[in-house]
Amino acid sequence: MIAKKIVVAALGLTTVSMAQAATIYEGNGLSYKLKGDWQIQLRQKAGADKELDVEFDDLELKNSIVYTLNDDLKAFGQLDYSFDGEGNDSSKESAKLEEAYVGLDFGTAAVAIGRQNLAGDEFGVEAALETHTAQDRFEQVADKGDDVIRLDASFDNVTVIASALIGAESSANGSGEAFDLFVATQLAGVELAAAYQTYNANTAGAEDQNTWGISAAYNFGFAALAADYSTTDTGAGDKDVSNLAAKFKLSPTTKMAIGVVKSDEGSTDTTEWYTNVEYKFPTQKNVSLFAEIADTDEPNSDLGYLAGMRIKF
Repeated sequence: MIAKKIVVAALGLTTVSMAQAATIYEGNGLSYKLKGDWQIQLRQKAGADKELDVEFDDLELKNSIVYTLNDDLKAFGQLDYSFDGEGNDSSKESAKLEEAYVGLDFGTAAVAIGRQNLAGDEFGVEAALETHTAQDRFEQVADKGDDVIRLDASFDNVTVIASALIGAESSANGSGEAFDLFVATQLAGVELAAAYQTYNANTAGAEDQNTWGISAAYNFGFAALAADYSTTDTGAGDKDVSNLAAKFKLSPTTKMAIGVVKSDEGSTDTTEWYTNVEYKFPTQKNVSLFAEIADTDEPNSDLGYLAGMRIKF
């Protein structure tokens, strides 16, 4: 399905991103799992006078520890390192702490504290491998931080995620403060989601920025179609991003996506289109090849393209 993490979010923090993980140790109420996600690609970005480059897009190692405390309670911790960056560019940060949080899982709800994504990061239906423009307004304003308290909860057919970014000096977003709320459900086969964020940079003269978004997706069998819209009231005018995306399953091993992203920054209005294809080897679904082309309506923009390989465990 296209709608971002709606089903995954309902599973709780202790199982997110661990479906393909390697179990390093399991016993005495302790489970330690390691997950890898490695993607390297050749890419020439859309735009004027861009050059072909090697990108290390996803080079991540994710460590997950879960302790069973009793039948209804688990303690968990997540420590993720990212080695993303671009080849032949020493100015890019190539190694960093991506996530670091601990929490308690009560079954239908989990609470975590530390460096992690805000609830608004779950929003969006964009299906590009890479984008030249913004994916959504939550990404543009604030979608993660060092000082985050987050609650994930699932109630029958509804997923609710709430998060607060505390305005501490160690925040990944400076000294900013934010509160995010994300809600998702399914009605008659349609995936619906909505998100809201209020953010303040806590700098001299800074005003609150209020962002909200809505999305819908439906799987017709032969194709999954989705759309979203998000907007930010900056105090000096609205900034908007909208997406239309379609995914097609061409065969059991091959899928394709087509999409359009429209970004309105007030003085700048940009439309980007993309199409991509991914092939997973039938004997090892965690090994895949992919390619994408994309372009924008910006002046003198040249066609962008990429091709690469991804290995996960």
